[in-house]
Amino acid sequence: MLSRRGLLAAAIFLAATSTAFAAEKPFSEAAFAAAQGSGKPIIVHVYAPWCPTCRAQEPILQKLEADPKFAGAETFRVDFDGQKDAVKALKARNQSTIIVFKGAKEVGRSVGETDEKAISALLDKAL
Repeated sequence: MLSRRGLLAAAIFLAATSTAFAAEKPFSEAAFAAAQGSGKPIIVHVYAPWCPTCRAQEPILQKLEADPKFAGAETFRVDFDGQKDAVKALKARNQSTIIVFKGAKEVGRSVGETDEKAISALLDKAL
């Protein structure tokens, strides 16, 4: 049985983790195609929960995606293990791949990058 304190701690944890992932939408072909058609900047993170590099990239991406200059960008998360068709279509050979687009045109990609400045420079290419 959980105490009030335990329930409160669990609620705070759930709220924090649910908002932490709010920036990246789960990838769907329809949403991705719509974003490409609109000409918006697009950031795609090919992610696996078991991947330590992906977990290292996550707080960096969250911080950068929260920057007002990326307010109009569409951000997507591709599940490396569960969305094999999307992984194949994006030609992502590895998890921890970050791909940026200007509309339908891919303008940059990195694999395994965890340096904030390098990731920031990559995301800037989408603008």
